[in-house]
This record gives sequence, C-alpha cells and structure tokens, in this order.
Amino acid sequence: MLPIKKMLLCQKTSSILLVLLLPSLAFAGEGTNATSPVQPLDLTRHWAGYLALVLFAVAYILAMTEEVTQLRKSKPMVFAASMIWVFIAAVYAHGGISEQAGVAFRSVLIGYAELFLFIMVSMTYLNAMEDRSVFERLRVWLLSKNFSYRQLFWITGFQAFFISSACNNLTTALLMGSVIVALGKDSPRFVKLSCINVVVATNAGGSFSPFGDITTLLVWQKGVVPFADFFSLLIPALVNMIVPAVIMHHFIPKKSPAALIESQPMKRGGWVIIGLFVLTIVTSACFENFLSLPPAAGMMLGLTYLKFFSYYLQKTSANQDDSEEDDTESQAISAKQKNSLAASTTKNATGEKSSYIDYFAPMKVMNTARYKAEMIDQPFDVFNKVANLEWDTLLFFYGVMVAVGGLSFIGYLGLASQVLYVGLDPSVANILVGIASAFVDNGTIMLAVLTMAPDISQGQWLLVTLTAGVGGSLLAVGSAAGVGLMGQAKGIYTFTSHLKWTPAIALGYFASIAAHFLLNGRYF
Repeated sequence: MLPIKKMLLCQKTSSILLVLLLPSLAFAGEGTNATSPVQPLDLTRHWAGYLALVLFAVAYILAMTEEVTQLRKSKPMVFAASMIWVFIAAVYAHGGISEQAGVAFRSVLIGYAELFLFIMVSMTYLNAMEDRSVFERLRVWLLSKNFSYRQLFWITGFQAFFISSACNNLTTALLMGSVIVALGKDSPRFVKLSCINVVVATNAGGSFSPFGDITTLLVWQKGVVPFADFFSLLIPALVNMIVPAVIMHHFIPKKSPAALIESQPMKRGGWVIIGLFVLTIVTSACFENFLSLPPAAGMMLGLTYLKFFSYYLQKTSANQDDSEEDDTESQAISAKQKNSLAASTTKNATGEKSSYIDYFAPMKVMNTARYKAEMIDQPFDVFNKVANLEWDTLLFFYGVMVAVGGLSFIGYLGLASQVLYVGLDPSVANILVGIASAFVDNGTIMLAVLTMAPDISQGQWLLVTLTAGVGGSLLAVGSAAGVGLMGQAKGIYTFTSHLKWTPAIALGYFASIAAHFLLNGRYF
C-alpha cells in the first residue's frame, strides 16, 4: 500500500504544479469584479497578490494530501481564504478605500450562501432517505437477483448514472461501491472494472442535470444556461459513459455471483421522503424559471416539506415502529454475509448487545459523529439530519469560493481570461478546462470560468459544463467519486488500475464532445 500512497501523493503534487503553472484554471471568484462602480486595484504584481498566491497553493496542497496528513481539508482552506482577504483589506484600508473591499467580500459571501443552502437541503434529504433504509433496500434488491457479473456491471453503471443526476457523485459512488464490493468478493476483476465504470458514470450523470454536480449547480445559479437546456447534454453524457463501458465489458467475467435470499423492508415513510425530495427539486426549478428567485429559495421551501413530515412521524409513534424494524433487520442478516463483511456492535431495544453488518461503513466514515448514535432507537427528527451534514465539505467549499473570489478581486482572473478565451479558440479552451479538471477540483475550475465571464455562445457554456464534469474521470484522483472508491475497495481499485483504462475513458471523453457538437449545434 505504501507505493500506492506515494504514487497518489506524487499525482496530487503534480496537480499543484499545474495550478501554479496555470493559475488561470484554478483561481476564481463569484462576481467580485462587478460589485463596485470603482475599478478594483490591480494587485497582481503587489506583495499582497504574491502572498495570496502562495498561501492558496499551500492550502490546496494540504487539502489534497488530507489522506496523508490526516488534516481536514476545510481547515487550511478556510484559513487561507481569511488571510487572503486580510491582505486585500489591508491594502485597501491603507489607500482609504476599505469600503470597496467590504462590498466585494459580501458579494462573494452571498454567492456561497446560495450554494450552501442548496447543498444543505439536498444532503438533509439524502440523510433522511438513508435513515429510512432507502439505499439499503436497493442493495438487497440487487443481491437477491441472479444477475451475472456482466449484467451487474451495466446495472450498477446505469443506476450510478441516473442516481447521480439528483445526488452528489461521492454519495452515489459509495452507495454503488458498497453493492459492488458485496457482489464481487469472489471476483476482484469485477470489482475493479465496476468501480471504474461507476466513477465514469457518476461524473457523467451529474453533468447533464442542473442539480447533479457542483459544476452544473454553479452554472445554473449563475444563470448562463437555462434549466431545461442542461438536459441537452443527456446523450453526450451517456456517450461518455457507454464508450469505455463497452470496452471494459469484454473483460468482465462471464460467471454469476451466488444469489442471496434476504428481505429488507424500507422503514416507514421512506417512499414519502423520496416523493418529497422530487417535489423539492421541482419547487426549486419553478422558483428559478417562473419567479426568477434563486434555486436555493425553492430548496428551503422544500426543506419545510420534510420538517412537517418529520413532525407527523413523531406524532404517530414512529419510534416504536422503527425499533421493531431495526430488530428485524438485524435478525435477517445471513451467516454467509457475516463472514464476508466486518460486523459492528450496538444495543437493541432491550439493552443487550447484538451484531449487525454495516454495508455502508465507507459512506458513514464521511461523518463519524452521526453514526456513533445512528443505531440507537430514537424518533425520526429532521433537525438531526441537518446537524449530521458533511460540514467539512461545506466549509471546504466556503474556503475555496472565498479564496478564489479574493484572487479574482486581486486581478488574476483578467489575466486568465486573456490566456484562455482570447489567446485560444473557445472550443480548445473548454476542452483543456475539462482535462485540467482531472488534476484540479472541477468546482474550482468552473468557478474560474464563470468568474472570467467569457463572451461565448450557449453551446460553449454547455461544452465547458460537460467537460468540467466528466473530465475528472480521466484519473482516479480527479473526482471525489474516485477518491472515495479507492478507500472503499482498497488494494483492488487503485490509482494505477484506473490509469490503465484512461485511454478508454479519454476515448469516451472526446466522443461525448463530438456528440455535443453533432446534436447541439443549434446552441452555437
């Protein structure tokens, strides 16, 4: 494992070098240049600008080496963001124009607030569905069917593709990864290729939905692409997934895993919460399309749907029903599965210790505090789901948006725009942006492009949305889905195993671009 970790560290270090060589791809902000009638100062050659660049680079290195340093990625990024604006504010205060820096910072903060509220509601619904055993029910259904490995390869791939259009790619990848690991315990090749397929599918699935990925969400909230036009990327996204999958299909074993007979009822209210989540997404779209209100406002209204339903579950004695269902789940686990997966210990309703299998342990690592008390019988409470969000990720996005907003205000985005969208053809620039997203976080990449605000056609905006979304599939460390699955299938799905299939994934990448030009020519 040590050589693999060193290789991952080298890969991440090389991505930092790319950031330093091409800062135009990484440094961005949200609308900072248009926040004041006074032209911002050009600090690109000022000591404050140089210090901001160095601080951002160091923070990004620490964030990307989180697995090695065990330092949560939000800590260095939030510190860097704060200090960058301290440098800016000091320069502006010295010049007697401190108000301008304050207005710019508040503009960046508003942009983050909208994104935060949207993601908060989405994560809350996902936590609620997990609590109601929605994802566990899906896992059991797949395991109970006598599908061949090749059939499961395609089923898990397409499920990942469509689930990621509504859920974030990390949650989707870990959900499907838990199923793949359980199914392929006797076939490492199946696990390896299916994990690669899931990484490609989750990134592709999130690229055609306005709320499927951070990149599309940013583009939608910015208003450069209307809600309905995102779905024109559906076919190119499918092409991106299918091309490498067809190649890998021939290397999947023809055998079938042993079928399992196991019942797993969904907890009371599971289907209702799924319906409320769909209704929340519809509400958000209607707010943006018909009322010209931010999508986050619609999501907050949708959160109240879940709050009222939580009240209903509490008032109808959901705790008693859930306790009985939890006991039934523990008894239904087969001895064969206990031998193949790690068992955990908790207390049942009588206070005695019992064993249960945690198929979703990798997902639960994302928030340790939540899962320490997860198996304790208690009423369904929506506020617990809000409290148990992945706060490290949310704060990391705060650090990224505020930091790159500061670098944009300093003036680096003007330089970046000249390099990419004046010196190069927009199509070439957008394709390079997608390749860069395999090294640098795609949310950061998209922030950079949006803040540059290049004068390009809607077809080009759709192109960069596609490439930034699917480009992260080129490398295992290019997306959160890949990094998550490397931890979930240790020793089987690795950086090198993914790299061997990068040519096939790259073929799908360029095929999806060709499909976009062919099918969506009307947007150019």
